Amino acid sequence: METGSHSMKRREFLAGAGAVGAALGIGPRRVLGANDRISLGAIGVGGRGSYVSRAFQRLGEQAGGVQVGAVCDVWQRRVTENKKLFNCEGYLDYRELLARNDIDAVLIATPDHWHAPIAIEAMKSGKDVYLEKPMCHTVKEAKDLVDTVRATGRVLQVGSQTTSADQWYKAKKVIADGMIGDMIMSQGSYHRNSVEGEWNWEIDANAGPAGKGDDYIDWKMWLGPAENRTYDADRYFRFRKYWDYSGGIATDLFYHVVAPLNICWSEPQFPYKVMAGGGIYVFHDREVPDTFHLIAEYKKGHSLVLSSSMANSQHIPGLIRGHLGTVIMVEHGQFESPTSNIAVRPEYSERGRSVVGEEYAAKWGTAEIRIPVKREDMLDVHIRNFLDCVRSRSKPNLDVETGAKAQVAISMSVQSYREGRVLYFDESKWRVVPRPPRA
Repeated sequence: METGSHSMKRREFLAGAGAVGAALGIGPRRVLGANDRISLGAIGVGGRGSYVSRAFQRLGEQAGGVQVGAVCDVWQRRVTENKKLFNCEGYLDYRELLARNDIDAVLIATPDHWHAPIAIEAMKSGKDVYLEKPMCHTVKEAKDLVDTVRATGRVLQVGSQTTSADQWYKAKKVIADGMIGDMIMSQGSYHRNSVEGEWNWEIDANAGPAGKGDDYIDWKMWLGPAENRTYDADRYFRFRKYWDYSGGIATDLFYHVVAPLNICWSEPQFPYKVMAGGGIYVFHDREVPDTFHLIAEYKKGHSLVLSSSMANSQHIPGLIRGHLGTVIMVEHGQFESPTSNIAVRPEYSERGRSVVGEEYAAKWGTAEIRIPVKREDMLDVHIRNFLDCVRSRSKPNLDVETGAKAQVAISMSVQSYREGRVLYFDESKWRVVPRPPRA
């Protein structure tokens, strides 16, 4: 196992091999039979990556079908621990893992700025991808991921597991059936108030690029496409506080809200206009805001309104308003927490009279309707959906196109906040612009 003194010749070889594969748009792929076990490579095995990898392994042990075949991380301690945990090979350089022909799919749970580059390389090397949210770091990367999925035919599931919950699909049917009339506005929130919730995770003072053995961190590799900087433990261990590697609240939290809302709508949609606000009101140890608001408008005639704070834990209900009624998918407001039912609430005038009309009343009534939903482990369902699609080559629950539409709204809100202006999206050119695009 090579460590901090990696052979440059080996790195150059792997980089060259990747470049050739990228240029040709090809890569080896094992054809999986119905009883073949899928071999998964986990890239980024910190807290989240190791947790999701264990979920893959647990499902494999319960029903077969998948095993963790290799792990990779830039911190040697994580490589060592996860090699032992999964009884597999481990690497500091993700390209060594991607060069293995016996790896069928990869889990990517790195910091956000590495999501798209590694996912694109993985797909061009013939591997399917389970890509932790957010899908990527920029609007351009969202397009690059969509283009790569189309060019390679690979399966890509964005790892926002809440999108596999039953309530979004029940809400989608409610809207399609006309139970809320014309859609007007979707709303949601994601609030926290804890040390972990504010991303101030524990720092290992012994770890770093000068560390020996398990304390070694390949800082240059970790930075990757980001700006070159001297090692900073706070940036490494608490990366979500910094713009170079994250979009803060928008990318870490709002992705779990915008993605399922896109599933509820008649079809996933790009935003037309996006604006954002907020600020650093309590936690002055970061670049990203600790309180953040997003407003997006869509060409089909509805808006999206989201709020979040790292310094207050009170949520607002997750719902979609229509002219004739409202569908409430997450009454407690916590998009990642299970719920037992959704509610459809017909509209009434200020005097308490129903305004839905006789036809609506005859079909649906004028009282609130509760629709039960399945309560399942969303992560298990999401992983199983991915594994099924690896075998069937079907489109997963959170496919790249739906994921990209959510990502564009989120990335635009980050840009809007940082630039202090309203932004528009030119869908025909896949470009963020300062003025409404011409029809």
